[in-house]
Parts: sequence; structure tokens; C-alpha cells
Amino acid sequence: MSTDYQQARAALGLRLRELRGSCPGGRLTGTQLAERLGWTQSKVSKLENGRQTATAEDLRAWAEATGQPETYDELHARLNGFESHIRSWRRQLASGHRPVQDTWNALVAETSIIHGWENSMVSGMLQTADYARHVFIRYAELQKSARDTEDAVRARMKRQEWLYQPGKKFHIIMWEAALRALICPPSVLAAQLDRLAGVVGMDTVRLGIVPFGAPLKIPPADGFWIFDERLAITEDWHAELWLDDADSIGTYMRVWETLRESAVFGADAQRVINEAHRALG
Repeated sequence: MSTDYQQARAALGLRLRELRGSCPGGRLTGTQLAERLGWTQSKVSKLENGRQTATAEDLRAWAEATGQPETYDELHARLNGFESHIRSWRRQLASGHRPVQDTWNALVAETSIIHGWENSMVSGMLQTADYARHVFIRYAELQKSARDTEDAVRARMKRQEWLYQPGKKFHIIMWEAALRALICPPSVLAAQLDRLAGVVGMDTVRLGIVPFGAPLKIPPADGFWIFDERLAITEDWHAELWLDDADSIGTYMRVWETLRESAVFGADAQRVINEAHRALG
């Protein structure tokens, strides 16, 4: 992920350097351009060397300062090309978690079948409001983002209405660790486990649990979601990765199918959930 992203950012930086060198009034040094823009020279250097991601405003200012405002559309298209696939948390959470939830709500609304894998926490589509609240608080602290916890919780709960629509299918597999991770008080986790037990048997939900003792063909790595086999989304600590090419989606579907072979369903899944509940004491 980071390699493709970095290569795209470096290519944009090279183009910015070309514009600085082809100013109609003559080539500008990095220091001269920084003075013209009111920036530090280090910012110009970082953008040109692909060590910082430009904003749309940065690109417009660059195009105008180098006397080539007509190049802005090209620069912005380059930015959109890799930002549409790599969505940094810094940018996404600038206004809080609610906008991110709204984006996901719109995506889910136009989807009929979702395949998901969670290795460390309960899937957002099945979270209780209290559990979701603690998740958002933890992430806001980590990312130092705006606090809009209650709005984010309401948006996530709104998305779960999709589970009660005829014709929808949610195929979700979770590692047993997701049932036991105390990212919230034990009482909240207990209620969350009750919620999970309650969705076993729903006609729109196929819930599988990979027990700790199950043999694994591949490591239970990062969580991901596949929407109608047209889009796959996974995430890291710094960004979400949105993949819409057939090869990548096919890879994630093979991963999902491989993990499914280690999962238990129905009464067996219920038993694993109950064991995790009892372990809370």
C-alpha cells in the first residue's frame, strides 16, 4: 500500500519541480518559490521529493506562483488519482468521525452483499451504541481528531438498518480475539456479546467465528470489507485503502474464503460467544 502511494506522491513531486523550473519568467529556486508562496523552504522540498502530500490548495497556489495556473486541473487530477485509493485518517478525520460514517453509510446503502473480516474488534455493523462509543473515543484520542462521538454513534447505528432490509446479505467472520478485546468496560462488552448472540440465525446475517484453537491456513491479519465484489476496503493506522481493481478484489475474496474454512457458524459460533461471555466473570 505505502509503496504505490509513495510512488504516486513522488511522481506528483517531480511534476511540481518541473513547473518550478519552467516558469514563464525564468526558473525559480526552491527558496524563491517559498518566499513567493509565504511557505518555508522545507515545505517546498518535501512536496517536490514526495515526503509530504499536497492539498488541493497547495497545488493551486503552486500553479499560480509558477505562472502556470492552467496546470492546476492536471495537478488536482493527479492528487485525486491516489487520494481516492489511499484515504488518510488525518484528512478524513479533520472534521470528526461523523463524515467518515456518512461516507460508509452511502456506500453500504448501494450494496447488496457485504463480506467482512474482523480480527480485533466487533464489526461496526453489529456494534451496540455503547461499544461504538468507546471505539470512537479511543480512535479520537489516538488520531487527535475532533470529538463528535455522539454524532458518529448515531450515524453508525443508522447504518445497521441495512441489516433489516430484504435481499441484503452480510457475511461476516471474526476472530475470537474480537470477542475478548477489552477496549470497553466488561459490562459493555457483555452487552455487545449478547447482541452478537442475537444475530445468529438472522436471514440477512451469516456470522462466523474463528476460535483461538482453530487451524489456520493464513495469519488472521488486518480487517477488510468487500462490497458486491466491486470494491474492497482495508485499513492501517494511518489510512484506509480503497481497491476497485479486479485483481485486488479477487485476492481479498480468496483471503475471506480461506479464513471461512477455519470459522464455525450457528450453534458452534454461539458456543464461542457464550464462552467469551462467561470469561468476563
